[in-house]
Formats: sequence, structure tokens, C-alpha cells
Amino acid sequence: MAEQTFTYEARGQVLVIHLPKELDHHNCRNLRYETDLLLAENYINKIVFDFSRTVFMDSSGIGIVLNRYKQMERSGGKVAICGAGAQIMRVLTIGGIGKLVPRYDSMEAAVAG
Repeated sequence: MAEQTFTYEARGQVLVIHLPKELDHHNCRNLRYETDLLLAENYINKIVFDFSRTVFMDSSGIGIVLNRYKQMERSGGKVAICGAGAQIMRVLTIGGIGKLVPRYDSMEAAVAG
């Protein structure tokens, strides 16, 4: 069975979220809860979603990225995407995320950008 957990990495005021192979309604609830706690307890001004392991995403994944984008925008922060393959980028583009959130080819560029 594929690993379905999220891992989090703090790089200063940047929160990197390493997403699992599948991002769907089953695990987005946990992602929402865990990131709410992390954002409440730490001063984060940027979230980077690392899609490098992700091969499937449904509308729940779009919702979580959009929700965090709006949350960061209200607080003056930013959201970025890295590691998204063609299939994931297609889903993000259809969901309108491609126009809102910048995409980077590397983690280093996403964190710095």
C-alpha cells in the first residue's frame, strides 16, 4: 500500500508540505487539521506544496491548496508549488490554481521565490 501520510518541514518562516502519492478527500481532512495547528503555532509567511510524490489528486486537493492560498493572501504570505508532474498540473490548471499559485521546478527555487 502506498504511503499516505504528509511530512512537514520548516525552513525558517517557510512551511514545506511533502504530499503523499494520492491526495484525496480521505487524507485532505488530516492535512487541513495538521496545517491549521502548524500555522497557529508558528509564524509562517509561505507554504510550499511539494507534489513530487503525488500521482493522483481530486477536487479535495484543489480545495486545500486554494484554502491555504486564501489564508496566506489574507496574512500577506505566499504559496508555491514544486515537483508537480503533468497530470497534477493538469488538475491544478483545471481547478484555476495554475493562475494563482506559482510553480517552481525545484524545492530550492520554490522556497526562495
